[in-house]
Amino acid sequence: MLEQLGSLADSPWIYVIVGLSVLLDVFLPLLPSGVLVITAATAAAGSAADAVGDAARQHAGFSQLCALVLCAATASVLGDMVAYRLAWRGGDRFDRAISRSRRLTAAQAKLGTALLRGGGPLVVVARFAPAGRSVVSLGAGVMHRRVKDFLPWSALAGLTWAAYSVALGYFGGQWLGASWLSTAVSFVALFAAGLAAAYVVKHPRHDEAQA
Repeated sequence: MLEQLGSLADSPWIYVIVGLSVLLDVFLPLLPSGVLVITAATAAAGSAADAVGDAARQHAGFSQLCALVLCAATASVLGDMVAYRLAWRGGDRFDRAISRSRRLTAAQAKLGTALLRGGGPLVVVARFAPAGRSVVSLGAGVMHRRVKDFLPWSALAGLTWAAYSVALGYFGGQWLGASWLSTAVSFVALFAAGLAAAYVVKHPRHDEAQA
């Protein structure tokens, strides 16, 4: 996979693949969009590392990383807004769909309450938690939150997540080389961030819980 993505690193197709994966995982949280972003960043880091002494190729490698961040962040926001709009128009249907999953129902209860109280930073934290992005985006739509209250936090969440994921892939590729080991280590770091985010969501600070 690394070799395949490495060959695509100089092609616009890499952004199409990453963008579609990130956009769709708001509806299909099982899609490995985070792994894909990390792997693409690792491949780009490997290309940049191979270009030692070639300033032009190194600059191109860093430009690819920046474009990857922008692509993933933009796709994240677009996916959030599509989910938000669909839930706004069909709140009852989405409520019934969420109610079929105890995990999503519990997450909606916690995230929805905080979001309703204006807990914007929770949108950023939830972006890293498993299924958190889905629940927040759909919950904001079901509760008819205003776009100006949701969109800025969605943009910040998408940019933070994308930058973190690309940074993991880049530094992993720089330190360990463009290999499965670097991808695995980077994925573990992303997974750890997800666990930490899930803990924060499930155990809000006392002052936030009483807000």
